[in-house]
Amino acid sequence: MMEGPMYLNYVEPVAGALLMILFLADVFLTVLYARIGTGLFSVVLAKTLWRIFRGVSRPFRRGSVLSFCGPVILVALVFFWAIGLTLGAALIIHPQLGKSVVSSSGSTPQDFITAMYAGGSSLSIVGAGNFSPKSGGMRIFYLFNSLVGMSVISLTLTYLMQVYSALQKRNALGLRLHLLTGETGDAAEFIARLGPQGDFDSANSTLMELGGQIATVKEAHHFYPVLFYFRFSEPFYSVSLITLTALDTAALLRSALDANRFGNLQRSAALTQIDHASRLLLTTLEEEFLGEDAPKPAAPSADEGARWRSRYLSAEHVLLSAGIQTCQPTHNGLEHYIRLRSQWNAYIEALAPAMLYDLSEIDPAYRSSVATESEASVLGPRLAS
Repeated sequence: MMEGPMYLNYVEPVAGALLMILFLADVFLTVLYARIGTGLFSVVLAKTLWRIFRGVSRPFRRGSVLSFCGPVILVALVFFWAIGLTLGAALIIHPQLGKSVVSSSGSTPQDFITAMYAGGSSLSIVGAGNFSPKSGGMRIFYLFNSLVGMSVISLTLTYLMQVYSALQKRNALGLRLHLLTGETGDAAEFIARLGPQGDFDSANSTLMELGGQIATVKEAHHFYPVLFYFRFSEPFYSVSLITLTALDTAALLRSALDANRFGNLQRSAALTQIDHASRLLLTTLEEEFLGEDAPKPAAPSADEGARWRSRYLSAEHVLLSAGIQTCQPTHNGLEHYIRLRSQWNAYIEALAPAMLYDLSEIDPAYRSSVATESEASVLGPRLAS
């Protein structure tokens, strides 16, 4: 008759200690170590909730439903850690109820729910609730539990503030790029405003600042991968549109502008920073989110080639209308643009649908798949030459 209780006296505390270690390790890896893909449970929890939200949102306005996913993941993560630590403490305390842990009023219940209550109380304040430790070992455990509880609460609050601070910076960058493009999301419109009549004197400082902001956003997603699951209805807040605008800006500046007049800008560190920081942001997110399904750069298909040709011609028309000298002959700039775009386009086309954005919301190449008649009349002779 004694073998069962004696067996549980050893198994429950060992299981409880291992459970607490695992959950504390998850808190450490998620909050303190802060590297993408290193959490034990948090990564699985986030991906699972994202799949649930995707499925539930199908009959509704998907953007509105999915906008709740990020905040729900944070709340679920906090409760998950709290429940895990409480369960671990309960397993350690359960065999000691009525022995080393007793009720301050009346007899001591010895069921597991009581152990959960005592374990949860011990994570906040030593001696909290109606149960108090009587042995030296349990007093030390209660003290350890209170320190763990206070530390986890402090770390969690700090983590939440840092996540929302990083999210605000990402949204501010997305809104800024949206406004710089004249609220079109078109990099050509941004370039036209960056150097009206070919005056790019202040362009370097603007591009340098934008590149620094993109690098900050990249590191924020590396530290707090939960940011990836914050999806807003407005596409300009998305990483997809932010990186597309930045990469398309770099590609057009390097391919569509006249190299003799704007060579210094095309070779500037500011442009290199924007290009590389945006690519790092894309690859970091997709390697974590898509895993083995993450795309690889590839030569464009016939349909892609046609879309990019139309995109380049539309962009060149915008630049010429703004008085900016473009690359001549046109087909040289077009070939250069296609080479540059083929290095990163696959990432954009994988990331946008993964976040349930239509590519027509993100990419100007999908919004205008063929050149308009006015563009053709202006650019056709140059392309033919």
